[in-house]
Amino acid sequence: MNGLRVVMRAPREILYGAVVAGILGCAGSGSAGGQLPVPNEQQAAPNPLMDPTANPGKVLLFSLDAKFAKDVLERGGAAFADWFAGDGVALNNGQAPLIGLVAITKSANWDPKVYQLTWTPTDAQMGPSGDMGYTWGHFEGHSKDAAGNPVTTSGRYITVWRKQADGSWKVALDAGANEPAAAGDCCKLPNS
Repeated sequence: MNGLRVVMRAPREILYGAVVAGILGCAGSGSAGGQLPVPNEQQAAPNPLMDPTANPGKVLLFSLDAKFAKDVLERGGAAFADWFAGDGVALNNGQAPLIGLVAITKSANWDPKVYQLTWTPTDAQMGPSGDMGYTWGHFEGHSKDAAGNPVTTSGRYITVWRKQADGSWKVALDAGANEPAAAGDCCKLPNS
């Protein structure tokens, strides 16, 4: 998603007015209301499962994502591949798409003692039919370079989940985009 950031240039009053109007509009639509954020104040990331609008689909997707992450942390690349559907697709920065379980398994060959991949979902959405949904959030990869120095990569990811004929859930698509370690949040209000 590099290059897709939009910089808003508007007087602060117009920008804040639009934010307030958007929040008030959401409050009347059945969304969870709350306090307005204070501009330029660092806030803790909300816990999506504490959202009063969380439904069983969202809870299921967060549970799947947590099990997937735990398995990958323990078993590495083999676990990563095990979670994909037979026709799954993996998209990674600067690399050709990996299409199908055979290609994903061949590529996902890292040892968790050498490379640790972790992620935290930010949100999830279940589709209306209840058989597909997605999670998205932040990931980090930890390894060492040839000299033994620690290397960290980080970025955003999206995982599309699909319910299988046997009732299990598998990854239909997983995509990630790297970002610099201190990139910050893409959606902060401008300072001026």
